[in-house]
Amino acid sequence: MRIAFQSLFALCLLTSSVWAVESSTVQTTTSAVTKPLTAEQIAKAKQQQEAKNKALIQDQANRLKQLENANLEALTQNQELQLKNDNLTVQVQVLQSERSAQMFLYGAMTIAVGVILGFFIASYVYTKRRRQW
Repeated sequence: MRIAFQSLFALCLLTSSVWAVESSTVQTTTSAVTKPLTAEQIAKAKQQQEAKNKALIQDQANRLKQLENANLEALTQNQELQLKNDNLTVQVQVLQSERSAQMFLYGAMTIAVGVILGFFIASYVYTKRRRQW
């Protein structure tokens, strides 16, 4: 365990010194490369930056148009789906009212058949009693 800890500690020390050396070499190379820019170079850099800005603005304008078109398509599709939903809701209500009317008719027919059967059974019982007397 102690050997593993010592080797890990040594590895950390080595890597930290490598990073320190690399960062110092990067700093020396960047300071050596930096030279004052001429007016032509500044103007050229400015033109390049403006061209990049114009391209970025044009790209954003194109994306905005695409988003607006997609938004309009989504809105029309949403309206179509809402109309379909409303139509289906009306159809469901019609079917429910037809079903309740049908059940009402079945109930009325059942009562009518029951009343008619009741009259026939009552008249049969009444005539049977008269015959027995």
